[in-house]
Amino acid sequence: MQSLSHLPSPHFFILSLFLFLYSTLLCLTVTAATCHVDDESGLLAFKSGITSDPSGKLNSWSPGTDCCKWYGITCGDNNRVTTITFNGQPGNSTTFLSGTISPSLSKLHSLNGIYLQDTGTLSGTFPSSLLTLQNLQYVYIENNKLSGRIPGNIGDLTGLVAFSVDGNRFSGPIPSSVSKLTQLIQLKFGGNLLTGTIPIGIQQLKNLTFLDLGPNRLTGTIPDFFSSLTELRILRLSHNKLSGTIPPSISLLSSNLIYLELGHNALTGQIPDFLGKFHGLDTLDLSWNRLSGTVPKSFGNLTKIFNLDLSHNFLVDPFPEMNVKGIESLDLSYNGFHLGEIPKWVTSSTIIYSLKLAKCGIKTNLDNWKPVETYFYDYIDLSENEVSGSPVGLLNRTNYLVGFWVEGNRVRFNMESLKFPKTLKYLDLSRNLVFGKLPLAISGLEKMNVSHNHLCGKIPATKFPASAFVGNDCLCGPPLQPCKV
Repeated sequence: MQSLSHLPSPHFFILSLFLFLYSTLLCLTVTAATCHVDDESGLLAFKSGITSDPSGKLNSWSPGTDCCKWYGITCGDNNRVTTITFNGQPGNSTTFLSGTISPSLSKLHSLNGIYLQDTGTLSGTFPSSLLTLQNLQYVYIENNKLSGRIPGNIGDLTGLVAFSVDGNRFSGPIPSSVSKLTQLIQLKFGGNLLTGTIPIGIQQLKNLTFLDLGPNRLTGTIPDFFSSLTELRILRLSHNKLSGTIPPSISLLSSNLIYLELGHNALTGQIPDFLGKFHGLDTLDLSWNRLSGTVPKSFGNLTKIFNLDLSHNFLVDPFPEMNVKGIESLDLSYNGFHLGEIPKWVTSSTIIYSLKLAKCGIKTNLDNWKPVETYFYDYIDLSENEVSGSPVGLLNRTNYLVGFWVEGNRVRFNMESLKFPKTLKYLDLSRNLVFGKLPLAISGLEKMNVSHNHLCGKIPATKFPASAFVGNDCLCGPPLQPCKV
């Protein structure tokens, strides 16, 4: 039997228990706070600058916890924060963040990317403290309300691969220092209030695949510098005040370019024949310019084009024969075209959702027009032509129709026979031969005009002015004269 004198003393048990609990607590503490103290401090300062977070995305950002596990945070192998990501939902204010972007983000020395996209109401100026972060490669601060100027020394971030401040309220010129961002693949300044000319230094960004500078308020000509930007796949300069002709060096983009959007400017001259060499082109938008002459015959080579918008120019006949496999949206409205009929390559498309041929010399009888697919039509505009017959057979087979415009034609049908899809928002039947009574369904439309037809009866309760109803045979009730009892 063992002597009691050889058993460990009570003090030994207490000391052992203390050492065990201390070592366990120490391990838990180290595990719980693995992110760097500077990262935690910088992120908590960011949180303090947020005044509204209705979806509670920042609730997990608590002092003393592992910031690598916080919502929207990613860390690298060294437990330093590498990315911050918050994506809202456009039109859904419960997913937005309000407030300003704290300058303390400069403490996150390993930050590689910041993604604050569609967060809605972030305001203030561009966080210039980010310019000190030399590991930063991706900046997407999109669709917020940031304002002021883009920092003139943005070129200091020479490691940037993608830079987008699309959809904010930035003003002033595009800094010339962007020419130093030679690693850029994406440069997106669209949807702001930028002024001045397009910097010639952009030609130094030879790796660019995506250049978006519109909508803005840029002036001057489009620089003829595309010989060094041959990797471009998307070029968007629409909705500015650019003038002059389409520069010849754009022809050198033919092998890669998919989207070319130059609409809503003040461009002049003719459409270059070289655009017919862009065999992979998906979208071409030259609308709302001052382009003149004919559309090149070479457009017959654009067999893969899905979206073509040449509307609101001074283009004239003849329009070339296209060999498109399936057009999705087409707008040739308000030029000098006299097409006679809706082109066969349009009628045969099974994927078309938008057809706009206003004032294009169309002489079609709608009873005889039999498009292969009508189910997916969203928009049909045949205004100011010589269209006759009834659209009822066509429209009653559409399930997603949003807008139908046919004003200034000879369309004749009974209004009561027209089915109104739930999606319908815009309807213009003015200056035609429409008869019958107005259905209650017109009350759900956003815009409507049925003036100068042969309609009769009481007008359903609507928000539309008298000008939407005048010139009919016997319509009555507000906003027109009272109905006779």
